[in-house]
Amino acid sequence: MHYAELAQAREELTGPGGPFEITTIEVAGIPVRAFRHALPDVRALWQSTLQFADRTYLVYDDERLTYAQAHTHVNAIAAWLAAQGIQPGDRVAIAMRNYPEWLLIYWACVSTGIAVVGMNAWWTPEEMAYALGDAQPKALFLDAERLERYKAIATPPAGITLVGVRLTAPEPGVTAYSDVIASGGTMPTVAIDPDADACIFYTSGTTGFPKGAQLTHRGCITNLFNMLYAGASTALAVQRATGVEPPATPPVPVTLLTTPLFHVTANNCGAYLTTAAGGTIVLMYRWDAGDALRIIERERVTSIGGVPVMARELINHPDFTTTDVSSLTALSGGGAQVPPDLVLKIESKVASARPSTGYGMTETCGIITSVSGDFFVDKPDSAGPAMPSYEAKCVDDAGNTVPPGEIGELWVRGAAVIKGYINRPEATAAAITDGWLHTGDIARIDEHGFIFIVDRKKDMVLRGGENVYCAEVEAAIYRHPSVAECCVFGVPDQRLGEEVGVAIVLKPGEQLDDTTLRQFVGSLIANYKIPRHIWFMPDPLPRNASGKFLRRELRDRLAKDLPAT
Repeated sequence: MHYAELAQAREELTGPGGPFEITTIEVAGIPVRAFRHALPDVRALWQSTLQFADRTYLVYDDERLTYAQAHTHVNAIAAWLAAQGIQPGDRVAIAMRNYPEWLLIYWACVSTGIAVVGMNAWWTPEEMAYALGDAQPKALFLDAERLERYKAIATPPAGITLVGVRLTAPEPGVTAYSDVIASGGTMPTVAIDPDADACIFYTSGTTGFPKGAQLTHRGCITNLFNMLYAGASTALAVQRATGVEPPATPPVPVTLLTTPLFHVTANNCGAYLTTAAGGTIVLMYRWDAGDALRIIERERVTSIGGVPVMARELINHPDFTTTDVSSLTALSGGGAQVPPDLVLKIESKVASARPSTGYGMTETCGIITSVSGDFFVDKPDSAGPAMPSYEAKCVDDAGNTVPPGEIGELWVRGAAVIKGYINRPEATAAAITDGWLHTGDIARIDEHGFIFIVDRKKDMVLRGGENVYCAEVEAAIYRHPSVAECCVFGVPDQRLGEEVGVAIVLKPGEQLDDTTLRQFVGSLIANYKIPRHIWFMPDPLPRNASGKFLRRELRDRLAKDLPAT
């Protein structure tokens, strides 16, 4: 395998004079690695796409927008926001499906120094109310489904201008998105601090409330350059090893985005990379493998980014062998670890495409590692090497660096690490030490610098790319008056990676069934967090000497007899 060539490519690309030259800068008094030639802010990235005016940018069903048309929309939105008195440093929330408007609103906001608050489209009214109260946006763009949930909030936060997207009829007190666009206008000229917030993306909270991660302009641009570097370094290493020259003119990417834009996987990774290259982004109403195959054939899609289960469902679909997928060059998985068997299945079943993955977090604005092609096939259980803008180490419980190859919690430091969590100084201090982000993942780093994720330190279920924190689900279950004890844990699932399971002890004399509990919990938290597997236990749950539930013991004992799914 070409590991020596990969190391040489890294040195050449990131060394003095290289296109991805790494330097050290200070951010909030902390020395961090950064790309010397990175764009100054996200506004500069969006403005750079004017050169692609005639190319198709966004596709949704039979709708198509060129880059020129997208800029007209973005300029109109930006001008409207300014007319409402929404200024740099303010926040605007987006709560909707992956409609084209999501990205147009996003670019308008970040290009004028306004931070985007990404609202999880599955949130209940209670969860929406919490995030709106926490982030305090000046405006909220939302589709019909999210508008109905907003209207169900008992006491909506005051002072938020509502804009309805794709509504079937006018709504009192809600500005129509079409009116925003019709106003026209030009993009306001603003100066943007690279360390200002570009967006606030919420992560599930270990205390029952989500945390708003502050992704900066510098962090978002650094993630883009990390991804550009990942492709360039792999290509250069393979070229040096094989002598095969890459195409003189790389094909323009056509990317099918299958995961929600309020996540870094779709937004900061998929949308940023494709937009920077002047490519086409194809959006879906909801994920369906059969629909995805038809879109791939019709639009000549070159890459798909999504959680691993999507790639598995795609290649296992009965229409896969009769669909023309020859345009695919990359089939990637992110948001969850790609099972080694799936890496090899992609390699063997999709003749034109190579498997790839990136491991990352909301707290790093995107990827920490990346691996693809021959390197991924050779190390299918690896997440790849850390990107050059990161220092990476594994530490023990005391924060001491463990020897190379040994297991410890992965910590990373670099320009893409978030500023912190809004309104949560304690959570920020607990997650970041002297610029080092505690990932919460247990890992080891091999002799080639490849990182292997072994386990998760924090109590979290990773369900189809969505983080579900056990404490959040437990908090909802405990609100039922019949529940005395409960312990939530992840149950292995072939399709989604993990499903949510819970062991429950009821109060004496109380009765409760699965259906009633799910209905109750469903009124408090999003559907994907509702336990699929429920065990009502006759005896108190096992605890350790500190009084904590033995979560893993419960999982191993209860889940072992479940049939394969």
